[in-house]
Amino acid sequence: QVQLAESGGGSVQAGGSLRLSCAASRTLVGVTAMGWYRQAPGNQRELVASITDGDIIDYVESVKGRFTISRDKIEKTVDLQMNNMKPEDTAVYYCNVQIYGFDYYGQGTQVTVSS
Repeated sequence: QVQLAESGGGSVQAGGSLRLSCAASRTLVGVTAMGWYRQAPGNQRELVASITDGDIIDYVESVKGRFTISRDKIEKTVDLQMNNMKPEDTAVYYCNVQIYGFDYYGQGTQVTVSS
């Protein structure tokens, strides 16, 4: 069983920054990608940023230039630096790991951006 623990969520004013971190409970084998999803009330869960084992990075258009994803392959952690945040970034953010084609998610951490 893969357990992922997120940290770093909270409340910030528009224009502010937060950094999310995610760590796995054990050494992971077969990881093909790690990333962050988010889900706002009434919306579907969307991919925010991802990084493959080959270091290919992708962002949803709305966060490009503001968010940065990074990972530590040895520690099996993935972070999301969020700058110049906007109220529309408000959501529950979930860490994601893909292992042999299967998706695993953390419990989620709330991020609230006030105007």
